[in-house]
Amino acid sequence: MADRKNPAPSAVPIHDILAHRWSPRAFDSRPVEPDKLRTLFEAARWSASSYNAQPWYYIVATRDDPENFKRVLDSFVEFNQSWAKNAPVVALSVAGLKFTHNGEPNRHAFHDVGQASANLALQAAALGLQVHQMAGILPDKAREIFGIPENFEAVAGIALGYPGDPASLSDQLRARELGKRERKPISSFVFTGKWGNAAPAVAEK
Repeated sequence: MADRKNPAPSAVPIHDILAHRWSPRAFDSRPVEPDKLRTLFEAARWSASSYNAQPWYYIVATRDDPENFKRVLDSFVEFNQSWAKNAPVVALSVAGLKFTHNGEPNRHAFHDVGQASANLALQAAALGLQVHQMAGILPDKAREIFGIPENFEAVAGIALGYPGDPASLSDQLRARELGKRERKPISSFVFTGKWGNAAPAVAEK
């Protein structure tokens, strides 16, 4: 199942890497090769950020390091633990909340961490891997477990690996895994002139 694909039914053509990025919950047990894992974080490293502050940090564990793997899993809510435990790699993204050059709050920190993680996810798709990011984490518990300092905050959980067999999931999750991929239309979120006015430049032909 390592080459299982789930392409997006895009309204207009988009790059294949974008179309083939998705968020599975079923992962193959095959380990992620260390050179590929390094490539993912190199992609994150070269993301854009406000003032080039690079406020992204990651706490990562692989299944061959069961102690730290469990510590990352323990930072996820119980529902996400139930399926993420089968991924070969789990992680937490963490944001630095202050600019290093002046100590002022960085209101774009979460945005920039998200950009870095998007780079990571797209690089993963290009390598035949997939990433599932999740909001369902326990930031306070992550701080306690990993000693995350003040002015840093856990942002999201990450499970990554090669896509696996949906049959490994519960009935409820399998239905979601195999369900139709949907997005709201461009006209519902790209505006001109006034909030809610769809931009003619991106109107559907």
